Amino acid sequence: MTSSDSAALEVENTLLRALAILRVVVLVNSMGLAVLRHREYAHPQATLVVMVALAVWTALALWAYSRPAWRRAPLLVADLAVAVGTMALSPLVKGPQMNATLPGFWVAGVVLAWAIVWRLRGGIVAAIAISVTDVLVRNEFTQTNYANLFLIVLGGIVVGYLTQQVVAMARDRARAERMAATAAERARLARVVHDGVLQVLALVQRRGAEIGGEAAQLGVLAGEQEVALRALVQRPDPDPDTDTESGEVDLAAELAVLETRTSPRVQVTTLGGRIPMPPERAHEMVALVRACLHNISDHVGEHAPAWVLLEDEDDRIRLSVRDDGPGIPPGRLAEAEAAGRLGVVESIRGRAAGLGGTATVTTAPGQGTEWEFVLPKEIR
Repeated sequence: MTSSDSAALEVENTLLRALAILRVVVLVNSMGLAVLRHREYAHPQATLVVMVALAVWTALALWAYSRPAWRRAPLLVADLAVAVGTMALSPLVKGPQMNATLPGFWVAGVVLAWAIVWRLRGGIVAAIAISVTDVLVRNEFTQTNYANLFLIVLGGIVVGYLTQQVVAMARDRARAERMAATAAERARLARVVHDGVLQVLALVQRRGAEIGGEAAQLGVLAGEQEVALRALVQRPDPDPDTDTESGEVDLAAELAVLETRTSPRVQVTTLGGRIPMPPERAHEMVALVRACLHNISDHVGEHAPAWVLLEDEDDRIRLSVRDDGPGIPPGRLAEAEAAGRLGVVESIRGRAAGLGGTATVTTAPGQGTEWEFVLPKEIR
């Protein structure tokens, strides 16, 4: 259960505890009136039997509503059925000239329970069911009856709507508190990593370059790990209420890990915030960028600089990978494909096509090469 679900559950629990008190009060009121006036009714003994049954059901309902796992359709439908059933019995027990139904204001508790558990729609449905039943069991419909039903319908609508709003606010607050706590913990870890691990890796990189030989290679590896670790510490955390439940990852954060100052020197720039998408699709886009970087490393140089630009265009992604190398001579790609060397065709163009997008290469002798990909966020 996420923190947002916990917040919604806490709102329901609080409102249902308050409603339990109200239901007991209106039950006592209905039973008191029935006891005082039962001799005026057509079947006095039946009146008392109905009141006892109503009291027993109220106790069972309050017990069931106190357990979140029981707040399902069977309980709510049974609650409404008891209200409608006792209202339908009213003309038989009290006589056709009754002024009020047997449960009286007790039915308001049922409407409010529906509004709390099933929000606005639940409140409206229960209020309509109670109102229609009340009208059908009467021989005449007075202004007083109209006023009572109006209040019940209004109560179902207002409580249902307010419950929706309170739940939404509780979820927003829980999300804000969680994100604040996460940011604080990330800042603490970033300080620890910066003061320790990152400084050691930077020292190894610097000293390795000074010593040379195998130590220089070790320094290169330390430099790569320093940048990767720095990107990992700085990347935003996923939102458990969206990413965790939907299984999505942030494409911008996944690409940020590619940024490095060595082999080749890669700079990643993202225009926009988080770009959530399914993991398989995001990882395939990262693999597409890696294939371009691998080509740069092979054909331009291990230490050649490269630039990756990510743009979020609503329903699609625009990715570009650029280098400042010698460029691709005219006809070279076609010759490589004809010779059976399918690295560019399969790793780059093939991946882009598999993602449902397009790949365009712009190159000129001495002016570098730029691959641009336009990829939909999802294939429809």
